[in-house]
Amino acid sequence: MKFEVTRKSPVKAACDVLVVGVFEGDKRPRAQDKAFGETLDPLFAQAKREGFEGKSSQIVEFTPGEAMAAHKVLLVGLGKRDEFNLDQLRGAISNTIKRCVALSAKRVAIASFGTDAIDAAAAAEGVVSVCILATYKYLAHKTADAKPCPIQTVTLLPCDSAEAKAASKGVERGRIIAEAICFARDLVNCPANVATPAYIADQACEMAQKYGLKSRVLKPAQMKKIGLNLILAVGQGSAQEPRFIIVEYKAPDAKKTVAIVGKGLTYDAGGLCLKPGKGMDTMKGDMAGAAAVLAAIRAAAELKAPVNILCVVPATENLPGGEAVKPGDIVTAFSGKTVEINDTDAEGRLILADAVAYAEKEKVDEIIDIATLTGACEVALGKKIAGLMATDQGMVERLKSAGAAGGEKLWQLPLEKEYEDTLKSDIADMKNCAREAGAITAAQFIGKHIDKTLWAHLDIAGTSWSEASPLMAAPGGTGFGVYALVNYVLGWEER
Repeated sequence: MKFEVTRKSPVKAACDVLVVGVFEGDKRPRAQDKAFGETLDPLFAQAKREGFEGKSSQIVEFTPGEAMAAHKVLLVGLGKRDEFNLDQLRGAISNTIKRCVALSAKRVAIASFGTDAIDAAAAAEGVVSVCILATYKYLAHKTADAKPCPIQTVTLLPCDSAEAKAASKGVERGRIIAEAICFARDLVNCPANVATPAYIADQACEMAQKYGLKSRVLKPAQMKKIGLNLILAVGQGSAQEPRFIIVEYKAPDAKKTVAIVGKGLTYDAGGLCLKPGKGMDTMKGDMAGAAAVLAAIRAAAELKAPVNILCVVPATENLPGGEAVKPGDIVTAFSGKTVEINDTDAEGRLILADAVAYAEKEKVDEIIDIATLTGACEVALGKKIAGLMATDQGMVERLKSAGAAGGEKLWQLPLEKEYEDTLKSDIADMKNCAREAGAITAAQFIGKHIDKTLWAHLDIAGTSWSEASPLMAAPGGTGFGVYALVNYVLGWEER
């Protein structure tokens, strides 16, 4: 799918479908020029007679005849102007692009989509990203695409040169981030017999080479040598060896570094604390955090983020093999602290504890980890909102704003000091699992392995996988978290 911005009059835009956004209560749609307005007026009048009011999700279809170069015109309701925002825009575009697919449109032009209510760059970014994400399919293991997306070109038709310039920037940014999200979705959707720790490491290195990033991968002997013992403990029940993946982006003249750490459980059966069989087929997606950070550093590199980025992925399986770690075992973490593993299915926090401690050793300025960590967070916040905890309120606010700008909702949970006592062990420095406040204590366990670096934790257990979503054309991985991370590092210069 290609995207372009042109000042051509919508009347003369040769396309299969011309899309025009209309606010609820408008007397006439926003028109780029007089000729377009005069052509739209009778169509709009007819639409109103048929009950079209511009309400959100309303779409009416016309065949304009010789009055326009477009074969069809879609009037799309945007809802109330004073309530219109980027979320409303994304929903309207998702519905519209799916209608265009149903119409077998190859060329789509968008004449007006609320850019008088939203910054033109942000609107263009939203349009482009949703066009890509709403038509995404995972086809790596299909012998054929039964219903390929027909859309080849999407053209944005801004009103003036200033809007056109801003829209061009938004188009490029939207494309880069959406394609990175699709990369993350591909990794999450890939079956675990293919997407092993070694496969994720190979994909990370190929991506790094393509985008001019530095990468290296530690194998078990190297991991043991430097003390990444919690990761090795989680992986010791599997025939697939763990990998510790490091990817680095260096920004010109940057003096600060943000570490982004992603949980990379390529398959999680729970270890000896075996999970129930129902739903275990989706546990290939327990590496969604890893996919998010790899996608984020890729997009950040393309968009030339103004801060250095250290991406760390501890990748392993968690299986109940003959050498699997046992409940009650004690392991010394990379941080030097001892951990009583009282629940082998609380493995994500174990591998992240080693990874964040490693990141801190690299003298980064901030650490953000992202993980499909706890069912407790999904119970609390559902499948639309991710949990957010941090040691710095400034990080919280910046991450919430960064996520919101990409349609990713984050909700702050407290790192309540009183709950830390539930992680105390009688025979080690700490145990890995408490029996209350599951999402909070899981995060607190990770935080115990960070000395003083500013740190934030994103729990995407509910948001990383979906059977249906306005931005998705098929069930599976969502790529949640990529937008928040990318926007966060891109906004570093503004502090």
